Amino acid sequence: MKKMSLRTRVVTGAVAAAALGAGTFGAMSASASAPAAAPAAAVKADTANRNLQQTTHLTVAAATEAARAALDAAEKENQRVAVAVVDRNGNTIVTLRGDGSGPQAYESAEKKAYTAVSWNAPTSVLAGRLAQAPNLKDIPGTLFLAGGAPVQVKGAPVAGIGVAGAPSGDLDEKFAQAGVAALAK
Repeated sequence: MKKMSLRTRVVTGAVAAAALGAGTFGAMSASASAPAAAPAAAVKADTANRNLQQTTHLTVAAATEAARAALDAAEKENQRVAVAVVDRNGNTIVTLRGDGSGPQAYESAEKKAYTAVSWNAPTSVLAGRLAQAPNLKDIPGTLFLAGGAPVQVKGAPVAGIGVAGAPSGDLDEKFAQAGVAALAK
């Protein structure tokens, strides 16, 4: 096979790149001007559809109100805590770190909230279950210490509130319950 000169290779490459670019631009222009195709099958989103389920979620405003109520309850008793509110799936909605709370409080509050919503029970109750099932503590993201409370609607968990940093779990849980109570008003 005959070897091409440098000039021939550069020109050939430039022509190929230009042709490829023009083809891509043309394809993009054509797809941009074409109307969007309708979905093959649309699901009717109503409560009569047995394949859909409605769920209840806290708004950011409600989660912030609950966290603020828990933090205020702690501050009234001169306690330095962090408060976390998570949604039904354990995702953090809001976290407030009170002035002077310890470095561990932030993460502990989130884990307590996650644990409370996961089992739909206060973490003080769940901590008692460790005697019968000690491997529960090995579940990632959980913390079986008092200070977490579930937020329920019709008995189902929709969120969890966790408080950490007070000298006892009983106090942490008392403040978490103040956050739950604020949502009931």
